[in-house]
Amino acid sequence: QVQLVESGGGVVQTGGSLRLSCAASGRTFSSSAMGWFRQAPGNERESVAAISWSGDTKYYADSVKGRFTISRDNAKNTVYLQMNSLKTEDTAVYFCAGTRSVSSRFVSSRPALYDYWGQGTQVTVSS
Repeated sequence: QVQLVESGGGVVQTGGSLRLSCAASGRTFSSSAMGWFRQAPGNERESVAAISWSGDTKYYADSVKGRFTISRDNAKNTVYLQMNSLKTEDTAVYFCAGTRSVSSRFVSSRPALYDYWGQGTQVTVSS
């Protein structure tokens, strides 16, 4: 069983930056595609970014392209989300999620394809 723990959320002003981390337990992390999702009150959970287990393939939602960067360190069992130029509309609870993948290039923006989830970390961007 893989457990995920997010950290790094907080309150930041518009234009600021935050770096989220997601630490995974278990030995399957290095063969798992990972994703970051977010959910604002009253909204559905949406994909933000995803990365293949090799790190070679990345996906970004259009709303965050050029501002957010996803990366991973398989030696540390950790995936990161660097968020720059934050906007008020980025305010949400951010979740990391993972799924075992045979393909080193597999990524997905679909929450239903992810097997395990963290508890989330709150990001609040104030104007």
